Amino acid sequence: MVRKIADCRETPSVMNCTLTITGEEHEVVRAAAEHAVSVHGHEDTEQLREMIRHSLKDERSSTATG
Repeated sequence: MVRKIADCRETPSVMNCTLTITGEEHEVVRAAAEHAVSVHGHEDTEQLREMIRHSLKDERSSTATG
């Protein structure tokens, strides 16, 4: 399974937040939503979680092959 990444640096904010969350999709969406609520003052809605889900990137493997 491909791990996902949510990176606050890709969403402009007045806080210049640098948090990056990595894990399985459901974990990242949950943690990113909790972060958005507690740190950035958003309301935890299905719209917020969908926005987070659509902004996720695949984690690049840091293991060299070959």
